[in-house]
Amino acid sequence: MSARILVLLQCFQLAILLLHDWVPLGSWNDLPAARKQHSQKALALGTFVSSLFPLIGLVLSVAYWNSGWPRWLYIYLLAAYGFLFIGEVEAWWIPYLVWSQPKRAAEYAVMYSNTFAFLPARNGLRINALHCVLHTATLGTVLILIAYFVRP
Repeated sequence: MSARILVLLQCFQLAILLLHDWVPLGSWNDLPAARKQHSQKALALGTFVSSLFPLIGLVLSVAYWNSGWPRWLYIYLLAAYGFLFIGEVEAWWIPYLVWSQPKRAAEYAVMYSNTFAFLPARNGLRINALHCVLHTATLGTVLILIAYFVRP
């Protein structure tokens, strides 16, 4: 059961990571605004860096689906999604909850001010709904993986 959930979470997160800067998703993203802030080369590099380790994890998860996941794959997934979550916290939640980062807030305002958000602005930052959904899925993935290591 948890392997199935983990694969679904990986597919969901990888889809967001690969597509959110490239495919119009209505009010969930704003492609013209992203291109005002970053070149296509920079966006492509960001997409590559953020999705490489999750992609490897998904490929390995599917490859070992029938034979059962070896312990090292759980360790790899925990490292990949743990680092992804740390990056999400550093890029979004620390500036939002702890201290202002005006340069980052200004960059995000250009890229995400026209996207759907349900959280109020704080410290000059407004976290959009797509990132909230992605970060929640990443946290869920990390918690499921941690539960694998602490189960009796």
